[in-house]
Amino acid sequence: MIQFEIINNVGKITLNRPGKYHSFIKDMAIQLQNILDKCNENKSIRAIMITATGKAFCAGQDLAEATDKNGPSLTEIVENHYNPIIRKIRNIEKPVVAAVNGVAAGAGASLALCCDIVLCNENATFIQAFSKIGLIPDSAATFFLPRLIGMQRATALMMSAEPIVASEALKMGMIYKIFSNDNFESSSLDFVSKLSQMPTKGLGLTKRLLNSSYSNNLEEQLEMEKQCQEIAGKTNDFDEGVQAFLDKRKPNFKGN
Repeated sequence: MIQFEIINNVGKITLNRPGKYHSFIKDMAIQLQNILDKCNENKSIRAIMITATGKAFCAGQDLAEATDKNGPSLTEIVENHYNPIIRKIRNIEKPVVAAVNGVAAGAGASLALCCDIVLCNENATFIQAFSKIGLIPDSAATFFLPRLIGMQRATALMMSAEPIVASEALKMGMIYKIFSNDNFESSSLDFVSKLSQMPTKGLGLTKRLLNSSYSNNLEEQLEMEKQCQEIAGKTNDFDEGVQAFLDKRKPNFKGN
C-alpha cells in the first residue's frame, strides 16, 4: 500500500493503492506511521518526500472501512490513524515535502497541507470534501488551512467543498510551486534532494521555531530564536558554511 525507498539522502514515500485513489485504511495508516518513524530515526535521511502513484494523490479515508460495522469508529480512525501521522510530520525535524500529483481530497488534502512545503503538478486539485458527507474537516485541516489562506477562504472551501485547482491554490498561498506534468516527478525529487543537502540541523530548528510561532507571543518567540540560534551556531554545518563563504566555494553540509 505504501512504497518506500531511500534515494541518496531523501526518504521517498509513495502512496500506492491506486484502485482506491490511495484512500486510507487502518493498515495503510499504521504503515505510514512506521515509515515516518524510520525516516525520523535514520540520520542518513535528511529530507522526506510524500507522493503517490498514478493520477491521484489521496482521496482521504476509505469510506467502506469507516462505515463497516465491524471496523474502527470515526473516533478511532481520527485518534489512532490520522492524528499520529500529522504529529509525526510536524515533529520530525527534517523537511517534509508533499508532491501532490493529482486529487487530494478530505484527509488526503490535510495530509498534504500539514507538510512543510507542498509541490504540485498541473492536474493537482484540493477538495475539503468533508461537508459532502456531513463530517467536519479533520487531520488538522482546521489548523493549517486558515493559516495558509486566511479564515474567510478556508471557511468557504470547507463549507462549500469547492475544488481548488493547482493554479488557484498557488495564488491563494496554499502551495509553494507547480511543476509541469511532464517533469513533475523528477523536478519534485530534485527540489527535495536540494533540501537534503542543506544544513539539516538548522532546517530542523527552523521547523521547530515555525511550529512554536503558532502559539508563542513575540517575546517567547524571540527567546526561542535566541536559544535555537545558539544551538545552530555550535553545529559543524555552521562552521562549514562560514568557511565556504570565506573560501568563496559551495558548502558541503553534512547535516550535523
